[in-house]
Amino acid sequence: HSRVLMASAVGSALEWYDFFIYGTAAALVFGDLFFPKLDPTVGTLAAFATFGVGFFARPFGGMVFGHLGDRLGRKPVLVITLMLVGIGTFLIGLLPTYETAGIWAPGMLVALRLVQGFGAGAEYGGAVILAVEHAPPGKRGFFGSWAALGVNFGLLLATGVFALVSLLPKQDFLSWGWRIPFLLSIILIVFGFYIRARVSETPVFSEIAANATAARSPVKEAFLKHPREFLVVFGARLAENGLGFLYPVFTLSYMTKQLGLSRTMVLSGIMCAYAISLFTIPFFASLSDRIGRRPVYGSAALFSAVMAFPFFWMVDTGSPVLVWIALILVIAIGVAGMFGSQAAYFAELFGARFRYSGFASARELGSLLAGGPAPFVSG
Repeated sequence: HSRVLMASAVGSALEWYDFFIYGTAAALVFGDLFFPKLDPTVGTLAAFATFGVGFFARPFGGMVFGHLGDRLGRKPVLVITLMLVGIGTFLIGLLPTYETAGIWAPGMLVALRLVQGFGAGAEYGGAVILAVEHAPPGKRGFFGSWAALGVNFGLLLATGVFALVSLLPKQDFLSWGWRIPFLLSIILIVFGFYIRARVSETPVFSEIAANATAARSPVKEAFLKHPREFLVVFGARLAENGLGFLYPVFTLSYMTKQLGLSRTMVLSGIMCAYAISLFTIPFFASLSDRIGRRPVYGSAALFSAVMAFPFFWMVDTGSPVLVWIALILVIAIGVAGMFGSQAAYFAELFGARFRYSGFASARELGSLLAGGPAPFVSG
C-alpha cells in the first residue's frame, strides 16, 4: 500500500507544483513580462486571465481522460496526464517574453496554459481513485487524502522555490530568475513518471477488465444515472476550489502590491499554512472515516464562509503575526477540512464503471466556474 500512497501523493504533488508556480508567476512577473504595454494593474489582471484560461481546458481533459480511465484503466491515464502537465510547464520556462517575440509571447503562454489545463483535468481525480480503490475497508478517507496531501506538498514546494528565487535582485528575477521553477519541473516529472510506472492497476478496475464490464460511454452514463451526485460534486467544488485558489494566488498579489507587504513574509506565511495542512488534511480525512464525509466537509465550508471578512480585517492590519494567523486559519482549517474529506466523498458517489469520468468531469466543471475566475474577479 505504501507504493500506492506514494504514487497518489507524488504524482499529485508534481502536477500541482507545476500548476501553482504558474499562479505565483502570474501574480509576480507575467504582467510585466508578457503584457508590458498595459497599465500595471491591467497587466496583472491579464496575467490572471491566462491563469483562468487553463481552467477552460480542464473539463475537456476531465471528460477525455476520465473516459479513457474508465475504459482502459487508471494507471496508463495517470502517466499521460502527468507528462502533459510537466512538458507544458517546462516549455513555459523557455518562452520568449513580449520584448523578444511581441504578441507571439502571450499567445504561446496561453497555448501552453491550455495544454497544462487539459492534462490537469483528470490528474487529481485519477490520483484519488488510485488510492481509494486500493484502500482497505474503513480507510478510504485516509487513503484518498494522500492525493490532497500531494497538492499541498506541491504548493509548498512551488512557494519554497519561488521564495528562494525571489531573493535575487529584482532585475535578475525578472530577466531569468522566474524561469528556474518552471525548468526544475523536468526533474520532478521524471521522478513522478518512475513512481507511477511501477504501481499496479487498481483491484476494482482489474475486476471490471476481467469481466469485460467497462462502460461504453462512461461520461454519459455518469451524468444520466447520477445527476444528483454530479451536482453535489459540482457545488462542493465551487466552495472549496474558489477559496483554495483565492488565498495562495490572489492574496499574494493583494498583500504585496496593494498593501505593500514584504513578498518574502507573505510567501513564508503561505508556506507555514500549507505545512500545517500536511497534518490537518489527514486528520480531517480520518475523522471523515469515523463520523462521515458530509459533517466534516460542511463544518469546514461553514468555517470558511464565516472567516471571509475577519481574514481581510487581519490582513489589512499589515501585522506579520496577524497575516500569518489569518492564512493558517483559512488554509490549514477551512480549506484543509474541505479538501481532506472531499477525496473519498467524491469517489464514493459514483459506481466503479464510470467513477473516473463522473469524478473528473463534475469536479472540473466546478473548478472552471470557481478557481479560474476567482483571482481575476477579486482583482
